[in-house]
Amino acid sequence: MTIDALHAPDPTVVVSDVSKWFGQKVAVSEVSCSFGPGITGLLGPNGAGKTTLLRVMTGLLRPSDGRVRVLGLDPIRRPAVYRRMALVPEDEAVWGQLSARRFVEVSARLARVDDPVGAAASALDIVELDDEAHRPLHTFSKGMRQRTKVAAALVNEPEILFLDEPLNGTDPVQRSRLIGLFRRLAAAGRTVIVSSHVLAEVERMASRVIAMVDGRIAAAGDVTSIRAAMSDQPRLIRIDTDRARRLGAALLEEDFVGGVSVEDGVLHVRASDPEALGAALPALSRRLEARLTRVEPEDESLESVFRYLVRGRR
Repeated sequence: MTIDALHAPDPTVVVSDVSKWFGQKVAVSEVSCSFGPGITGLLGPNGAGKTTLLRVMTGLLRPSDGRVRVLGLDPIRRPAVYRRMALVPEDEAVWGQLSARRFVEVSARLARVDDPVGAAASALDIVELDDEAHRPLHTFSKGMRQRTKVAAALVNEPEILFLDEPLNGTDPVQRSRLIGLFRRLAAAGRTVIVSSHVLAEVERMASRVIAMVDGRIAAAGDVTSIRAAMSDQPRLIRIDTDRARRLGAALLEEDFVGGVSVEDGVLHVRASDPEALGAALPALSRRLEARLTRVEPEDESLESVFRYLVRGRR
């Protein structure tokens, strides 16, 4: 993990040596990183410290040590910065008796938006809830309440959007639309920070990932670079060939191969040196008259990266 991976080139949110403890429990420990325009995924299992870090960054919690700057300002001492940022909390922070429209309008008034009615209508349209906005929130599904919370966060057109498990309870269609929305906001130059324990969600949204384990940063960067930096971990390579067993047996004789398996005719190779494997395959396949139709890594996903990060820590 490099310094460049931890810090965005044009930071809007800067976290410096931040720790947060509650009594004897340390929730966040000596975290330093920064965020800038685009989508950054804050990844980690439940209890990793993601929500605590988000609350510290947004000024809802005071750090026990270290400091946070949002757009150059301390969010606790300079609350005016709240007008330029917004948080979608994981908690069900809605008044069920209010209609969605009224809830978002109240959020706009609290944010001191010039035209709260118009801002609410625009935000509800963005999350595609305008046709249902007259209904009380207690009649909404969890996914619809999530979209209402996103609308409430967008009323002041924030430069920085903090999202804590924003896709909880959404169905596949709602999830796809919200991911598209977050991508559009990022493309428009907004800073979008998404906290999630759902690896597939982060992988679909974020070009950059900061992974937390036990209150500390375990890795940072894009998925491929994080995985490549784990040089002590063998790589799992899939090879589709019509001579899977013969090729697997030959590869086992190579020093850079730690193991092979064949499942449903597909060869899976665990290699300590993928480049050496790639260099050896053409000659081996010719010698064995094996036709190769696919050669690709199987462990470039966040799921596999995360398994490596948390191994031995649970």
